[in-house]
Formats: sequence, structure tokens, C-alpha cells
Amino acid sequence: MFAELNKYKEKSIFVFNQTDKLSSVCNAPKSGSGIYLIYATVKGERELIYIGISGRKSEKGEIIHRKDGLRGRFLRGKTDGLRRKIAWPNRMLAQQIKAIEIHWYVTYGELDYDFPRDLEVSLLSQYRSQHGRLPIWNKKI
Repeated sequence: MFAELNKYKEKSIFVFNQTDKLSSVCNAPKSGSGIYLIYATVKGERELIYIGISGRKSEKGEIIHRKDGLRGRFLRGKTDGLRRKIAWPNRMLAQQIKAIEIHWYVTYGELDYDFPRDLEVSLLSQYRSQHGRLPIWNKKI
């Protein structure tokens, strides 16, 4: 769906099941900033359910990385006020999702220099144009 993500050199995928330990399955790096897409099978269909980022732009236009990179975004970041290791299984159970597939891309690091937020806005806008709404776990652009 988002061919522009193919250009990033540092990228991977991991799968998280409701019963997994997030820190055991997460293969994201401890450095760099980037974007991630979460897919799930919802009502028998594979669906993009969330687009998120790690890292931001300073007022001076420079990148501000999380001290623990994309990995820290998954392991120490929060959803619904809870750490993702708790919030994601809660959401998955409530929405009858057995597993989610996380595709991550380092968009600003040693090899690439695209600000994650700029890319996030573009991808969310594309998704909304194609589907008439945002992914189900995204609240706003």
C-alpha cells in the first residue's frame, strides 16, 4: 500500500500475540527514529489498524531521537495510558484480534534522513483518502 516505505534500508517485522512477552518478540533497534505500521486480521480480513512514529523534530528543525530508539517506543511507550505490553493485549482481546504484525522502518538514523512525523502525516492522509477514515487505532492525523 505504501511503496515509499520500500526505500528505507533499516526495517523489519515482528509478530505479537496476546500471550507474548513484548520485549521477547520486539526486534526494533535501540537507536534511530522512524515509523511503524500495525496490521491485524479483523473479521477475516488483513487490515492496517495503526500508524505511529518514534522521534520528533525540534524547533530548530533537528531530529530528537528517543534515548532508546524505536524499541523503546514499543516497550516503554503508552497506549490508553498503559504500557503497550498491557494495552495492546487488552485491545486485542476486546477486538478479538489474536495477533498483530508490526512493520517498522528507521526513517531517520545512520542510513536515512526523513522526519517520521512528516511521513506519518502523508501515510495517514493517503489511508484516509483511500478508505474514508483513519486506521481503527488512530484517533487523528
